[in-house]
Amino acid sequence: MNTPALAPHESMELHEALNFKTLCLAKSKLMQGLVFDQELKALMQKDVIQSTQQIAELQAIYARAPFQAPHSFNAISPDIIVMVRIFFTFFAS
Repeated sequence: MNTPALAPHESMELHEALNFKTLCLAKSKLMQGLVFDQELKALMQKDVIQSTQQIAELQAIYARAPFQAPHSFNAISPDIIVMVRIFFTFFAS
């Protein structure tokens, strides 16, 4: 069965969802190093695993977009890393 391509606005919404999930994944991974409570750390690890699976599912849908992002979602982009560092600089203290 031939699946239809996503409409441009759907592709943009999906792109935003992927960016958000990637940022959440990066935050959970980074915060694990700062957490001492083992239950919280386990919950964060579960979030990392689930977020990774959800990103993979969203990527499969994103393949139907009429255009592709200029970079791969398989790696955390440098822009996301900069945003996370800025977040921790201002809000983590």
